[in-house]
Amino acid sequence: MKSNKELVEYLVAYGYLKSRKVIEAMLSVDRAFFVPEELKKYAYEDMPLKIDGEQTISAPHMVAIICEAAELGEGQKVLEVGAGSGYAACIISRITRTKVFAVERLKELVEFASKNLERANCKNVEVILGDGSKGYEREAPYDRIIVSAGAPQIPPTLVEQLKTGGKLLIPVGSKYSQELVRVTKTEEGLKEENLGGCVFVPLIGEHAWHD
Repeated sequence: MKSNKELVEYLVAYGYLKSRKVIEAMLSVDRAFFVPEELKKYAYEDMPLKIDGEQTISAPHMVAIICEAAELGEGQKVLEVGAGSGYAACIISRITRTKVFAVERLKELVEFASKNLERANCKNVEVILGDGSKGYEREAPYDRIIVSAGAPQIPPTLVEQLKTGGKLLIPVGSKYSQELVRVTKTEEGLKEENLGGCVFVPLIGEHAWHD
Protein backbone atom coordinates (compact mmCIF):
# COMPACT_ATOMS: atom_id res chain seq x y z
CA MET A 1 0.00 0.00 0.00
CA LYS A 2 1.31 3.40 -0.99
CA SER A 3 -0.69 5.83 1.16
CA ASN A 4 -2.46 6.18 4.48
CA LYS A 5 -5.78 6.34 2.58
CA GLU A 6 -5.08 2.98 0.93
CA LEU A 7 -4.20 1.50 4.33
CA VAL A 8 -7.49 2.68 5.85
CA GLU A 9 -9.47 1.41 2.85
CA TYR A 10 -7.82 -1.99 3.33
CA LEU A 11 -8.78 -2.02 7.03
CA VAL A 12 -12.37 -1.16 6.13
CA ALA A 13 -12.50 -3.83 3.41
CA TYR A 14 -11.30 -6.53 5.80
CA GLY A 15 -13.74 -5.52 8.53
CA TYR A 16 -11.29 -4.15 11.08
CA LEU A 17 -12.70 -0.63 10.79
CA LYS A 18 -16.46 -0.21 11.15
CA SER A 19 -17.45 3.09 12.77
CA ARG A 20 -17.16 6.42 10.98
CA LYS A 21 -15.43 8.12 13.92
CA VAL A 22 -12.58 5.58 14.01
CA ILE A 23 -12.26 5.55 10.21
CA GLU A 24 -12.03 9.36 10.11
CA ALA A 25 -9.50 9.38 12.95
CA MET A 26 -7.24 6.86 11.23
CA LEU A 27 -7.53 8.78 7.96
CA SER A 28 -6.43 11.95 9.75
CA VAL A 29 -3.32 10.35 11.30
CA ASP A 30 -0.58 9.48 8.81
CA ARG A 31 1.27 6.42 10.13
CA ALA A 32 4.44 7.55 8.34
CA PHE A 33 4.93 10.22 11.03
CA PHE A 34 5.28 7.49 13.66
CA VAL A 35 7.73 4.99 12.18
CA PRO A 36 11.55 5.23 12.22
CA GLU A 37 13.07 6.92 9.18
CA GLU A 38 14.66 3.72 7.88
CA LEU A 39 11.27 1.94 7.93
CA LYS A 40 9.21 4.66 6.22
CA LYS A 41 8.77 2.47 3.11
CA TYR A 42 6.77 0.03 5.27
CA ALA A 43 4.63 2.71 6.96
CA TYR A 44 1.44 1.71 5.14
CA GLU A 45 1.84 -2.04 5.49
CA ASP A 46 -0.43 -3.79 7.96
CA MET A 47 2.29 -5.13 10.22
CA PRO A 48 4.09 -4.15 13.44
CA LEU A 49 7.40 -2.33 12.98
CA LYS A 50 10.38 -2.16 15.33
CA ILE A 51 11.12 1.01 17.25
CA ASP A 52 13.69 1.71 19.97
CA GLY A 53 13.95 -0.28 23.19
CA GLU A 54 12.95 -3.61 21.58
CA GLN A 55 9.41 -2.25 21.27
CA THR A 56 7.09 -2.00 18.26
CA ILE A 57 4.50 0.23 16.67
CA SER A 58 1.44 -2.02 16.51
CA ALA A 59 0.02 -3.29 13.24
CA PRO A 60 -2.72 -0.90 12.03
CA HIS A 61 -5.39 -3.61 12.18
CA MET A 62 -4.70 -4.09 15.90
CA VAL A 63 -4.96 -0.34 16.55
CA ALA A 64 -8.27 -0.40 14.65
CA ILE A 65 -9.58 -3.38 16.64
CA ILE A 66 -8.70 -1.74 19.97
CA CYS A 67 -10.16 1.65 19.06
CA GLU A 68 -13.41 0.01 17.92
CA ALA A 69 -13.59 -2.29 20.97
CA ALA A 70 -12.95 0.56 23.41
CA GLU A 71 -16.13 2.31 22.22
CA LEU A 72 -14.40 5.67 22.34
CA GLY A 73 -16.44 8.86 22.29
CA GLU A 74 -16.03 12.62 22.45
CA GLY A 75 -15.19 14.06 25.85
CA GLN A 76 -13.86 10.85 27.39
CA LYS A 77 -10.72 10.90 29.53
CA VAL A 78 -8.36 8.19 28.28
CA LEU A 79 -5.15 6.71 29.67
CA GLU A 80 -2.91 4.72 27.33
CA VAL A 81 -0.33 2.45 28.95
CA GLY A 82 2.66 2.04 26.63
CA ALA A 83 2.87 5.13 24.41
CA GLY A 84 5.48 3.59 22.13
CA SER A 85 5.63 5.71 18.97
CA GLY A 86 2.57 7.81 19.90
CA TYR A 87 0.52 6.49 16.95
CA ALA A 88 -2.40 4.96 18.86
CA ALA A 89 -2.60 7.85 21.33
CA CYS A 90 -2.86 10.31 18.45
CA ILE A 91 -5.74 8.35 16.88
CA ILE A 92 -7.50 8.08 20.24
CA SER A 93 -7.19 11.83 20.78
CA ARG A 94 -8.75 12.54 17.38
CA ILE A 95 -11.79 10.50 18.42
CA THR A 96 -12.20 11.85 21.96
CA ARG A 97 -11.16 15.45 21.12
CA THR A 98 -9.76 15.68 24.63
CA LYS A 99 -6.28 15.28 26.12
CA VAL A 100 -5.03 11.70 26.15
CA PHE A 101 -2.52 10.69 28.83
CA ALA A 102 0.05 8.18 27.55
CA VAL A 103 2.52 6.62 30.00
CA GLU A 104 5.79 5.18 28.68
CA ARG A 105 8.57 3.59 30.76
CA LEU A 106 11.41 4.18 28.24
CA LYS A 107 12.86 7.69 28.09
CA GLU A 108 13.94 7.31 24.46
CA LEU A 109 10.38 6.42 23.47
CA VAL A 110 8.91 9.35 25.41
CA GLU A 111 11.15 11.58 23.29
CA PHE A 112 10.39 9.66 20.07
CA ALA A 113 6.62 9.76 20.63
CA SER A 114 6.68 13.45 21.56
CA LYS A 115 8.55 14.36 18.36
CA ASN A 116 6.23 12.22 16.25
CA LEU A 117 3.14 13.81 17.77
CA GLU A 118 4.54 17.26 17.08
CA ARG A 119 5.22 16.33 13.44
CA ALA A 120 1.68 15.03 13.11
CA ASN A 121 0.29 18.25 14.63
CA CYS A 122 -1.30 16.21 17.42
CA LYS A 123 -1.46 18.65 20.32
CA ASN A 124 -3.71 16.95 22.85
CA VAL A 125 -1.57 13.97 23.89
CA GLU A 126 0.62 14.19 26.99
CA VAL A 127 3.40 11.58 27.04
CA ILE A 128 4.54 10.80 30.58
CA LEU A 129 7.68 8.93 31.64
CA GLY A 130 6.69 6.32 34.21
CA ASP A 131 5.62 2.80 35.14
CA GLY A 132 2.44 2.30 33.14
CA SER A 133 1.46 -0.79 35.12
CA LYS A 134 0.72 1.65 37.97
CA GLY A 135 -1.42 3.81 35.70
CA TYR A 136 -1.31 7.57 36.24
CA GLU A 137 -2.96 8.43 39.54
CA ARG A 138 -2.67 12.18 39.06
CA GLU A 139 -5.41 12.29 36.40
CA ALA A 140 -7.55 9.34 37.56
CA PRO A 141 -10.28 8.26 37.26
CA TYR A 142 -10.53 7.50 33.52
CA ASP A 143 -13.41 6.65 31.20
CA ARG A 144 -11.13 4.36 29.20
CA ILE A 145 -7.76 2.73 29.83
CA ILE A 146 -6.00 1.11 26.89
CA VAL A 147 -2.95 -1.06 27.53
CA SER A 148 -0.65 -1.48 24.52
CA ALA A 149 1.45 -4.29 26.03
CA GLY A 150 0.79 -7.84 27.18
CA ALA A 151 0.36 -8.60 30.89
CA PRO A 152 0.14 -11.85 32.90
CA GLN A 153 -3.03 -10.55 34.56
CA ILE A 154 -5.07 -7.36 34.84
CA PRO A 155 -3.15 -4.92 37.08
CA PRO A 156 -5.47 -4.04 40.01
CA THR A 157 -4.16 -0.46 40.06
CA LEU A 158 -5.55 0.12 36.57
CA VAL A 159 -8.96 -1.18 37.63
CA GLU A 160 -8.90 1.19 40.61
CA GLN A 161 -8.20 4.14 38.29
CA LEU A 162 -11.16 3.31 36.04
CA LYS A 163 -14.49 5.08 36.50
CA THR A 164 -17.58 3.03 37.22
CA GLY A 165 -19.00 2.36 33.76
CA GLY A 166 -15.53 2.69 32.25
CA LYS A 167 -13.76 0.17 30.04
CA LEU A 168 -10.24 -1.26 30.13
CA LEU A 169 -8.67 -2.96 27.09
CA ILE A 170 -5.66 -5.15 27.85
CA PRO A 171 -3.84 -8.12 26.25
CA VAL A 172 -3.61 -10.86 28.91
CA GLY A 173 -1.57 -14.06 28.67
CA SER A 174 2.03 -15.17 28.26
CA LYS A 175 4.98 -13.10 27.05
CA TYR A 176 4.53 -14.56 23.57
CA SER A 177 0.76 -14.58 23.00
CA GLN A 178 -2.24 -13.04 24.68
CA GLU A 179 -6.00 -12.66 24.50
CA LEU A 180 -7.41 -9.16 24.13
CA VAL A 181 -9.67 -8.64 27.14
CA ARG A 182 -12.27 -5.89 27.54
CA VAL A 183 -13.12 -5.16 31.17
CA THR A 184 -16.18 -3.09 32.05
CA LYS A 185 -16.32 -1.76 35.61
CA THR A 186 -19.86 -1.88 37.01
CA GLU A 187 -21.44 -1.25 40.41
CA GLU A 188 -21.69 -5.04 40.80
CA GLY A 189 -18.06 -5.75 39.83
CA LEU A 190 -16.03 -6.42 36.71
CA LYS A 191 -17.41 -7.79 33.47
CA GLU A 192 -14.70 -9.42 31.33
CA GLU A 193 -14.99 -10.21 27.62
CA ASN A 194 -12.45 -12.12 25.54
CA LEU A 195 -12.09 -10.46 22.13
CA GLY A 196 -9.60 -12.90 20.58
CA GLY A 197 -5.91 -13.64 20.26
CA CYS A 198 -3.16 -11.05 19.84
CA VAL A 199 0.59 -10.62 20.31
CA PHE A 200 2.01 -7.57 22.09
CA VAL A 201 5.40 -6.83 23.60
CA PRO A 202 5.43 -7.57 27.37
CA LEU A 203 4.25 -4.96 29.86
CA ILE A 204 7.09 -4.20 32.28
CA GLY A 205 6.57 -2.70 35.71
CA GLU A 206 5.69 -3.27 39.34
CA HIS A 207 2.30 -4.77 38.46
CA ALA A 208 3.44 -6.68 35.36
CA TRP A 209 6.23 -8.98 34.22
CA HIS A 210 9.39 -9.49 36.21
CA ASP A 211 12.47 -10.88 34.50
